[in-house]
Amino acid sequence: MLTTGEFCVVIDLQGVTKHYEVGPVLVTALDGIDLHVDAGEFVVVLGPSGSGKTTTLNIIGALDTASTGKVTVGGRDLTDSSRGELFALRRETVSFIFQSFNLFPGLTATENVEFGMDVSGKSGSADPADILESVGLGHRLGHFPHELSGGEQQRVAIARALATGNSVLLADEPTGELDFKTGAQILELLAEQAQKDRAVLVVTHNREISRMADRVVEMSSGQIISDGPPEGGKTPLSELHW
Repeated sequence: MLTTGEFCVVIDLQGVTKHYEVGPVLVTALDGIDLHVDAGEFVVVLGPSGSGKTTTLNIIGALDTASTGKVTVGGRDLTDSSRGELFALRRETVSFIFQSFNLFPGLTATENVEFGMDVSGKSGSADPADILESVGLGHRLGHFPHELSGGEQQRVAIARALATGNSVLLADEPTGELDFKTGAQILELLAEQAQKDRAVLVVTHNREISRMADRVVEMSSGQIISDGPPEGGKTPLSELHW
């Protein structure tokens, strides 16, 4: 991993562009962005739909590839990585919290978390029941996804990501289906992950959430238009309202 002084850069994007062909039209999703995230940082990426937030997340997590530029995650240069190397990065380094949950319908809440740990090679490193308890689902351990509400399914997905212990945690609108109380609980958990030297990157359109971040990256039309501490300084979770 790159180091800058006492910090360890876990995510490093340099001059990254992403183009898509939509019929005869070339669409630019990212237009030469630079982004660096250290271990222990909690970074929120803000921007409207179509600003490039999710594309950035997907490139960092090796779900998509940059058209040009250099991408380094967890010390691995993804620019010319093979499919096997990208798979290894997703398994060993990066954990995702998706908007669509991506739970296995035939597995219980506990089994979904256990599966995530198995895939990442972290089987037995933590108790899935304890992690589900931490997201408020201790009473739903044996329930299947179809027996859970949308918010509960999202919390299972979050528990699965937390259970891997991977050094990079990427979340796309993690509080989108949650009420205020549960959303606040999840944000607190994500902030705690950064305190454990994980690089935590949360994509959202909710400006209120960004107030508790270490840094706020704002995007528009595929470009980063600002990158710095939240306006007015970092705000305690107890003072947030959304």
